[in-house]
Amino acid sequence: MVEFLTNNFVPVMFAGLLVFLLSGFPVAFGLAATGLFFGFIGMEIGLFADTLFQALPLRVFGIMQNDTLLAIPFFTLMGIILERSGMAEDLLETVGQVFGPVRGGLAVAVVLVGALLAATTGVVAAAVISMGLISLPIMLRYGYNRTIATGTITASGTLAQALPPSLVLIVLADQLGRSVGDMYAGALIPGLLLVGLYLVFIAAVAVVRPSWVPPLPPEARIYSEANGASGHRSLFALLLVAAAAGYLWWQNHEALINPLTGRDGPAPGDELVIFSVAIASFTALLLAVVNHVARLGLLSRLAERVTFVLIPPLILIFLVLGTIFLGIATPTEGGAMGAVGALIMAASRRRLSLSLLKQAMENATKLSIFVMFILIGSTVFSFTFNAADGHVWVEHLFDKLPGGAIGFLIFVNLLVFVLGFFIDFFEIAFIVIPLLAPVADKMGIDLIWFGVIIAMNLQTSFLTPPFGFALFYLRSVAAREDYTDKVTGRRIPAVTTTQIYKGSIAFIVLQILMVATIMAFPGLVVDHLGPKTKVDDAVLMEKLDQLGGDGSSPWGDDEEANPGDEQDESAPGKEGEEIDPVKALEEAAKKAQQ
Repeated sequence: MVEFLTNNFVPVMFAGLLVFLLSGFPVAFGLAATGLFFGFIGMEIGLFADTLFQALPLRVFGIMQNDTLLAIPFFTLMGIILERSGMAEDLLETVGQVFGPVRGGLAVAVVLVGALLAATTGVVAAAVISMGLISLPIMLRYGYNRTIATGTITASGTLAQALPPSLVLIVLADQLGRSVGDMYAGALIPGLLLVGLYLVFIAAVAVVRPSWVPPLPPEARIYSEANGASGHRSLFALLLVAAAAGYLWWQNHEALINPLTGRDGPAPGDELVIFSVAIASFTALLLAVVNHVARLGLLSRLAERVTFVLIPPLILIFLVLGTIFLGIATPTEGGAMGAVGALIMAASRRRLSLSLLKQAMENATKLSIFVMFILIGSTVFSFTFNAADGHVWVEHLFDKLPGGAIGFLIFVNLLVFVLGFFIDFFEIAFIVIPLLAPVADKMGIDLIWFGVIIAMNLQTSFLTPPFGFALFYLRSVAAREDYTDKVTGRRIPAVTTTQIYKGSIAFIVLQILMVATIMAFPGLVVDHLGPKTKVDDAVLMEKLDQLGGDGSSPWGDDEEANPGDEQDESAPGKEGEEIDPVKALEEAAKKAQQ
């Protein structure tokens, strides 16, 4: 038995973890229990030293001191405040009025609002439930095909998985050992392309099956003018003025900013886009405020409504993502600014109450504790797993796969896709990703690219029947029984689970197509990242040598040793021995004190 455990320790450990998970035991405690149980077994059979877990308390303190994970409660608080303060309702109503007069307009509004909710809340459940409660009854009221309606809502809600400031991207960046800002920058273009793919699909449905996506009838357009005009001309004129202001800034950005920053070269593309969009947004908001306060009557009701509802979330997105992309703020600081901005927006709408604040803080605290416990449990598990050379075992599992890096990516995507049916993305991030990341790194796969592919894949698994979480969220709020519509007085049949499942299929195909596109064109992710810094070992050692203060080397005299002198066995830099800079600095400090 001892010999069997010694030779098959890692597979048996995985089997033990599976038993804990299938027993219904909480994942965090199941991970910790597996690590401790097999760690003690390994000590008993002589596989590990008795000091295996001595460094565990320091590792736990290290997790608690991880500043990156502070972004999770901040972004969660921001999302809950915005969602509970009615921002989703206002956005869906307003954007629906803008696009409603055209075929497929309500579905377009759902996709655009889903993208905005993803960029401001980052929580799938909040987005799907909000749009399911608000948009689904309206779409059914005016005759939308049920599979298109339900599929659009669930797919748009899952955009919170891959669009910054997604909590998934924060956790993946932490587990992959990469910058959250780089992960956000890498995921931005693929996420926007996916939104565009959804819109193209809806436009195609409007052309091929126009009866499936009818326009809003005239009586449903609540922001029309006294003379019957829709107000779209005024909105279009305001959009042109704002776009002109943004373009003018684009042309003069370097002339205005470079003297302030001392930069000589051209400005990065993301900086140009962020500043130009911000200037356009502020221009539209300023014009709308002046028109409203002075009662000039230059803008239609629709134009004013769109500006006052749509621009504040856009400005909040700029403050959060723009400052992170430009390097002005860390993700944690960006999340803090987003939380403050959400509180200000809720207060300005007179929807901020003590009860709302208490609910938001309670939910943010619960989620943060949930993440911390899973991370601590996975750390205990990894202690035993790494001590048994489990990472080597995992590498050997994948080195026989055909196709090299692409074969590995296909297998990993299939694995994550299946796991996404059964367990939450936090468990996948803390259990699976630490095992796969070293293998991907050794294969030369860029870990930011790898993380974006995984995030997009997890988004796909949220939609896949029969276990997709987004489908469950919509099922929880969709009508289970026939009901009478309050506006039209017609009897509306219940929404069936089969209709929800069928609605997701087309969007699953679109998302798989997007995953394949990212795999085929890595430049969609990596071309938007900052230049990679390469550390020259010789330069690093030279810098360490200069830490002696007076130009002397920290690890000894600068004088060359005489050929006949006996070399000190304890001196760093001994031939054939790797220099440990930290140990060398400690030795230098001891010598300085003598």
